[in-house]
Amino acid sequence: MSRTALPFYAHDISAVARSLRQQLAEHDAPPGHVEMLNMLARSVGHRNFQQLRAQIAAYERLSDPPSAEAEGVDFRRLERLARCYDGEGCLARWPAKHSERLIALWVLWSRLPAKQAMTEREVNERLQALHGFGDHALLRRELCDLGLMERTRDGRVYRRVERPMPADAQAMVQALKRRNRDA
Repeated sequence: MSRTALPFYAHDISAVARSLRQQLAEHDAPPGHVEMLNMLARSVGHRNFQQLRAQIAAYERLSDPPSAEAEGVDFRRLERLARCYDGEGCLARWPAKHSERLIALWVLWSRLPAKQAMTEREVNERLQALHGFGDHALLRRELCDLGLMERTRDGRVYRRVERPMPADAQAMVQALKRRNRDA
């Protein structure tokens, strides 16, 4: 039987050891092969080995080369979210899940100019160019509500708020760039 090599990365080896010790203590007999694989997967934060394998497969489909910097990124979620984008990287439809919407808003945020004052019309034009479902007002409002953009009280001047981008949003931006480059 052929085996597929799966990378196993642990940010904290001490936490892995504690987790394995605790899980082994709960067993009366030595665990079998599949039980041990599940224990190892749980020790690095996954539900089981199948979920770890699916995460790795999604990661490899979305990115190259693999790196340890992507810890904490749910690549299966990013793979689902990538379906909301068209071939040119425009947001074709608004994601149904809130967690995916947040990532989509960060992607839009990354495409807005930094440290530049814009009028409402300019923001609308930029957002219209970045999506294809016809609701730039929703996007503008969500960006402001999330704190990614700020506006004056009278709504005349908008600015992108500079904040560090979450790892999953960075991975999504990179995946979209790679997809556009490969197309």
